[in-house]
Amino acid sequence: MYFVSGATVALNDLPIEIPDLQPGDEVIREVVPHNDATNDRSLARRLALQALYEIDSSKHAVGIVMNAQMRNYDPPVARPVANYIRRLVLGVIEHSEKIDVILHQYASEFPLAQIAIIDRNILRIAALEFAILGSTPIGVAIDEAVELAKLFGAEGSPRFVNGVLGTLADDKEVLATLTIALVPIPDETDDTPWDEDAGEVLS
Repeated sequence: MYFVSGATVALNDLPIEIPDLQPGDEVIREVVPHNDATNDRSLARRLALQALYEIDSSKHAVGIVMNAQMRNYDPPVARPVANYIRRLVLGVIEHSEKIDVILHQYASEFPLAQIAIIDRNILRIAALEFAILGSTPIGVAIDEAVELAKLFGAEGSPRFVNGVLGTLADDKEVLATLTIALVPIPDETDDTPWDEDAGEVLS
């Protein structure tokens, strides 16, 4: 990353020569570390959301949908990513009823059944991560949810998602009720295949 006269410019966007630089301009070079863990989690959230969307809208078997997500993504996802996808998808399915009751308190004008499938599953994933799993800081979970809403939701989705989750995050009493349930964490070396015959679907 380069900072040129107060502007931020991506390294790949710079030409070989920079003719606009003046003798008095200051150029600072900064090496920005690549965070594989963060990128892996972001990818897992995207694929989990796509799987939950299909499960929620088509009622296809959970194992079949997750297997399809694994097979169709190129390049193949790493084992930690696959395990986090499973953790999110199965966690949302296991706790969707409990999560939905809580979410309804902050989106009471929109019953969960009437909220767009994408939006409600974004909310479910975020609530699962920062409230039940406790694996992701609240701010990070909300930011990631808003990014998913920008990628997959409608024009008003990011603002809606941010508002609901922001209000939920401020309610410590409700967060405490959500943390009662815990989702088992698959080991990163777990080679157990997806159960293609799994018949669980979201209600």
